[in-house]
Amino acid sequence: MLHIAYDPIYAHPLPEGHRFPMLKYELIPGQLLHEGSITAANLVSPEPCTEEVVLWTHDTQYWQDLNNLALTPQHVRRIGFPLSRQLVQREVMITQGTINCSLAAMQHGVALNVAGGTHHAFANRGEGFCLLNDMAVAANYLLHHQLVQQVLIVDLDVHQGNGTAKIFEEEPRVFTFSMHGGHNYPFIKEKSDLDIPLPDGIGDEAYLNILHDNLNRLINSVQPDFIFFLSGVDILETDRYGKLKVTLEGCKRRDRMVFEYCRSKRIPCAVAMGGGYSPDVKVIVEAHCQTFREARQVFDL
Repeated sequence: MLHIAYDPIYAHPLPEGHRFPMLKYELIPGQLLHEGSITAANLVSPEPCTEEVVLWTHDTQYWQDLNNLALTPQHVRRIGFPLSRQLVQREVMITQGTINCSLAAMQHGVALNVAGGTHHAFANRGEGFCLLNDMAVAANYLLHHQLVQQVLIVDLDVHQGNGTAKIFEEEPRVFTFSMHGGHNYPFIKEKSDLDIPLPDGIGDEAYLNILHDNLNRLINSVQPDFIFFLSGVDILETDRYGKLKVTLEGCKRRDRMVFEYCRSKRIPCAVAMGGGYSPDVKVIVEAHCQTFREARQVFDL
């Protein structure tokens, strides 16, 4: 069974003027259901992540300030969203959704979170529309419970996973790999275990060749027993901010490549959607829906 973490709160945390970035979280499951790629049985609503689990990754003072809506105005500006109880609730549910996907992937090979990929959240702060780092929390959950020994995070969002890199900079059991636009946010980058900054304007074949070479080498050298895949679609040529020239077809081939590596090596894979900012929301939704279709096809679910 294909496990997909989703809850309606994913799509409705913000005032009307801020809703466009969230609209895709409502439309993705709707499109997949409409076309018959999934059924309602595939959609699983997560409960909120517990404070204990959050604090295995995030600092106590930051969590308390976030939970009490006590962040400074400067910090809220750095996050980019107006802070509210509903927004915090959304974030803790998304985080638990990625944990649940991790556990489901260990049973079925792959599982996907309709949201997630909040890789700009640091242990002690949020930024870039990210409050809690869902993949970092999920990785620490698996390690804490001794369910895995070596994790590989494959971050293919157009923006570097700076928060993830910083959180795991001294954790040898988590290898962070970020392939991102070299001239894009964040402009002051952290050091992942492997960073590949891409030039502006790179297209399908060059992008996919770089990814293929590095995935093959990393899987052989890191020997992960679990992979987190951040499948951002802000690499698209249509993206407002991405600066790359990857087509919808190229984005689909990227996802299939990651899934085929995982399937062939029998490595469970938990997926979060990451960014996507094309002006036409239909393009964003189609790009993300491709990820779900490819996962289902490659893993025969």
